[in-house]
Amino acid sequence: MSSERYDEAYVWIWLPGETEPVVAGRLYAEGSPATLVFNYGKSYLEREGAIPIYLPELPLQSGALPLLDGLTIPGCLRDAAPDAWGRRVILNRKFGVKGKSLDSKDLAELAFFLESGSDRIGALDFQTSATKYVPRSAQNASLEELLQSAERVEKGIPLTPELDQALHHGSSIGGARPKALIADRDKKFVAKFSASNDLYSVVKAEFIAMRLASLAGLNVAPVSLAQASGKNVLLVQRFDREPVETGWQRKAMVSALTILGLDEMMARYASYQDLAEIIRQRFTNAQDTLHELFGRLVFNILCGNTDDHARNHAAFWDGQMLSLTPAYDICPQGRAGQEAGQAMLINEGDNLSRLSTCLKAAHHFHIPAEKQAVEIIEAQMRVIAENWDAVCTEAGFSEVDRNLFWGRQFLNPYAFADLEGEAASLRTLADELRG
Repeated sequence: MSSERYDEAYVWIWLPGETEPVVAGRLYAEGSPATLVFNYGKSYLEREGAIPIYLPELPLQSGALPLLDGLTIPGCLRDAAPDAWGRRVILNRKFGVKGKSLDSKDLAELAFFLESGSDRIGALDFQTSATKYVPRSAQNASLEELLQSAERVEKGIPLTPELDQALHHGSSIGGARPKALIADRDKKFVAKFSASNDLYSVVKAEFIAMRLASLAGLNVAPVSLAQASGKNVLLVQRFDREPVETGWQRKAMVSALTILGLDEMMARYASYQDLAEIIRQRFTNAQDTLHELFGRLVFNILCGNTDDHARNHAAFWDGQMLSLTPAYDICPQGRAGQEAGQAMLINEGDNLSRLSTCLKAAHHFHIPAEKQAVEIIEAQMRVIAENWDAVCTEAGFSEVDRNLFWGRQFLNPYAFADLEGEAASLRTLADELRG
């Protein structure tokens, strides 16, 4: 940016079915400490086909729209801000410092919107102009550039800045996992990189969990593994982009954190139970969606993914209704002991990573009988065990890593504690499968 003023930004939106954005309104700082307030532009309110950016947060009406209680920025707009990695890249670029020195640096929230790339998740972007749209970092790295990155560097061919940052400066910037956006003809990907300080192959572990989740019948973003400059790379196919003859359509998305009316400071109150209640009221195909969400909860516990926070669940928004996106960020977490808790509450304030907790909550997901819930869990367990070796081989997972994850992250005994009655058979099956 040529200006350092970060007191306002114009919000641009890709409407359903369109390949070019239109300006929706203005986001501006107000008060001290600052809150970010949004109002729609008159031209957008009069536009045929205009949709609310998200309801109930930003209804189509004139004037400054009040924030939900406890929020300092509309959640549906905060969802479009850069993640932890993107923020550290911006801070590194602005201040020229790395590593722990970045921890003491900060910028106004609007700066992160206006300094980040325009091909952000969802259907929004942020500009300094209300009349002229100028994309930032318009070009994603190509898949060919990613795969040939080492050869290109040796030949003195510069990489796109985002790919160079993720590949070569990930460990020095630190504090978040490196990633970059990749394009390959009619597909777009988020590329997630290994880091030099990884204690185990995080990239491969996420690939294995995502592949097994798909094999278990869950709706999961397609993934593949690649090598770039000697680093493992997980390619996650983007589901918020749709190629058409005239360009790319963008799908509007909101996180579960926004759906629940919470922000990061209140994230500990996010619960599967409350999300299930909203699904019953505001989602398309509510019954199937509830069953899918229950399946994801169960799989998270079976694979040791305790990082299932409310930003790691999301829904598409069409202006009227919500629909669950494919699952993403299913990544087994490092685990030394047995006891663990999920990032979201499961049932009545309980977040313990135990299947007994899931069974107590099953009725919230329209699973009326414990027998049906037990059958869902058993089916996932068998898929994990039957496909474990094949998927680990596909990932190039070493024998050491397999032994580290099997019975610790995957099918950890703690998940089967406190099972009673008919459900106790799951513990017996887990003992057999762990072998």
